[in-house]
Amino acid sequence: MERVGAARDLVLGYVHALNAIDEAMRVAIPSLERLADVLGLAHSRRISRSGRIGTYSYTVHGAGCRFVSLNGTEVDVDFAADGSEVFDLWRLHWYGLSLPEPLDITDHHLRCAVRTLQPLLTEVRPGWFSVAG
Repeated sequence: MERVGAARDLVLGYVHALNAIDEAMRVAIPSLERLADVLGLAHSRRISRSGRIGTYSYTVHGAGCRFVSLNGTEVDVDFAADGSEVFDLWRLHWYGLSLPEPLDITDHHLRCAVRTLQPLLTEVRPGWFSVAG
């Protein structure tokens, strides 16, 4: 049960970090209505596909973006067609490994943790999750 508790803390940390990134991006780019708009700005070349915004470096990729804080913590997120932020166990795992005190949590424990966090999190498609709006 201890590992599920650590996994739950990791998932909540990821969600908190994602919210902090969203807030920082909106402050840095006032025209941003939601974090997914970073993709549109990069695709229209109004911002570079990679760079620094505020205290985060970012790299736009495919359907998402990877953000790295000054302390090296990585938050990789994809965006659904409706602009909602979605993530999978792989992204949660890499977030844990990038923490100042790395956490290597198994997919099994992460999956259990995500289940305990419903309805805060919803499974939008098999293995992909979103924060309930």
